[in-house]
Amino acid sequence: MGIFDSIFGGKKDETVKDEKKSYLHWIPLISLEQLEVIKEQSKNETILIFKHSTRCGISSMVIKKFDKLFKEEHQHIKVYYLDLLNYRNISDEVGYTFQVMHQSPQLIAVKNGVSVQNSSHYDITLTDLTTII
Repeated sequence: MGIFDSIFGGKKDETVKDEKKSYLHWIPLISLEQLEVIKEQSKNETILIFKHSTRCGISSMVIKKFDKLFKEEHQHIKVYYLDLLNYRNISDEVGYTFQVMHQSPQLIAVKNGVSVQNSSHYDITLTDLTTII
């Protein structure tokens, strides 16, 4: 009977959780030219750069918790996602351009072309988005 229910729209499995809508909209950071765009955009609003290592367990946990920080009122925040393993040269330039020491994972807040805040590892999950913007 269960197979027919799933085919013909019977009772839904109660154990499946509704997924929370994400208000975090990633912008892939994949070129050095985007750093100039970030500096320009930061003249009008705070821009975030999230540096992530896809091989790091801590980074994977932090990125999930970071996503949960975003509420509906934060959906306009521009967040650039930097895959450290594929774009190491960009990561190096981010550190040089914004004068921050490399860490992973790392969140950098840019305002008026300079880093105004940065955090790494689990400290990222303590970020108060309202005070950043």
